Amino acid sequence: MRTRFPRGSTAYAKDGRSYIVEEVADGVVYCTTSSGAETEFPESKLMNEAEWEAKTKVGLQREVSYVRLAQSRHFLPAGETYDEAAANRLLAKAEHLSSGILDFAAFTVATRILAERKEEDLAPQLSVRKCRELFDAAPPVVRARLLADLLGARADALVSAGGLGENLLKAMVAKGLEPRQADYEAFQDRPHR
Repeated sequence: MRTRFPRGSTAYAKDGRSYIVEEVADGVVYCTTSSGAETEFPESKLMNEAEWEAKTKVGLQREVSYVRLAQSRHFLPAGETYDEAAANRLLAKAEHLSSGILDFAAFTVATRILAERKEEDLAPQLSVRKCRELFDAAPPVVRARLLADLLGARADALVSAGGLGENLLKAMVAKGLEPRQADYEAFQDRPHR
């Protein structure tokens, strides 16, 4: 008769302790610990290796909480004093001059928030589309600040450049992206799901 716990296999208790199976009889699993102590459990209280592995994988699969990301300090106003219309103009021009720059800014901010929360392992799960929705929900002055942070520029200077000519803004974006060029190029290849 085939059993879930063949002799010599590892059995796991619900608390994660492992035991070596010696024998199974009448629904009782007789085991030894790694130190040689003998113990027994009802079969229903133990998991075999496949069941334990499935349980731990499910336990490890966490999901990104976009609600928690949206509540981050990054998306809150920080006393910006520049004009909302000027910030909107900057954002539109930046997106026109460098396609995907706002998606990249949104994704980078979300990645930073995860890192601050010691959840950087969730970064590969980030949805560019959802990151952008969070970004777009923030006030224009906040989005302008986040873009300026990404580019290593002062937000008020970047907003002012958005009101001048395209060449100045294009130069500021290009210069700001230089240190992140490899990340930006890798991001362009990322699926925007």
